[in-house]
Amino acid sequence: MEIRERQIETATLSTGLLECGPADGPLVVCVHGFPDTAWSFRHLLPALAAAGLHAVAPFLRGYAPSAAPDEPHRGNATYAEDLVALVDALGATRPLALVGHDWGAPAVYVASATGALSPRAIVGLAVPPPAPGLALDVSTWGQMRRSWYSFLLARPFGPELLGAGDLELVAQLWADWSPGHDGAEDVARVRAALPTAAHVRLAAAPYAVEDVRALPAGFPAHRARGRVALGAPFLYLHGADDGCMGIDVLDRLRPGLPEDALVEVLPGCGHFLQVERPDAVAAHVVPFVARHLAG
Repeated sequence: MEIRERQIETATLSTGLLECGPADGPLVVCVHGFPDTAWSFRHLLPALAAAGLHAVAPFLRGYAPSAAPDEPHRGNATYAEDLVALVDALGATRPLALVGHDWGAPAVYVASATGALSPRAIVGLAVPPPAPGLALDVSTWGQMRRSWYSFLLARPFGPELLGAGDLELVAQLWADWSPGHDGAEDVARVRAALPTAAHVRLAAAPYAVEDVRALPAGFPAHRARGRVALGAPFLYLHGADDGCMGIDVLDRLRPGLPEDALVEVLPGCGHFLQVERPDAVAAHVVPFVARHLAG
């Protein structure tokens, strides 16, 4: 099915988005991360649409064609607020499912677990919900080494580092995080989405605000069992060869996942699993989402 592009004005942001499928169907919002764009869902959107769903992928704030406002960025909280505003603008009364990858995953978790949205199904890709009290960047030496970029982007020179050499850092991260995968097409899309210093600043800004993997204030968890409470059926997919969020981190966080969570590790796959293994991702995500939206 054809992917359509359009601009929508929400309560927080002028948002560019991709969409596919019937405009009045149950809504599935797919949220990308860093350094990425909504186009990484170009395979999943038509697969969802073929199941009769209205599949939407917004560009995060700071990623053109979404606006790059000169406003303070509060990391997970800002992305979650933008997500809530987008769902409201698209029709908040429809059955809803959320899919989040990388930074998009904690945005989905925060919006859901704090009650700002009430999805019927949640899918996380590559970044699991945080376990109470566990900051993943320092959970293992291997993860600290993989997270070197986040420490640098958190410094005042972070935007300058990201923007240097025609965003060469973006190409390097794609190569490191998805070993063996040719990410040239998506790297070019990221470069097009970060055309100015204002866009680059906003792409780097969340790292200076909070650790993506830390448990946000107000994020509910079942204290007795240390499990995160997302409030909806949860599917989680992780690449076995992820060079950003190592499989060892997932192993440590499994006890904190929702009790009925479905967890699948995709072999021969890195961080950007929705473009590396699009058929496998769709085979897991589409029936899971369609089943819960039909209920």
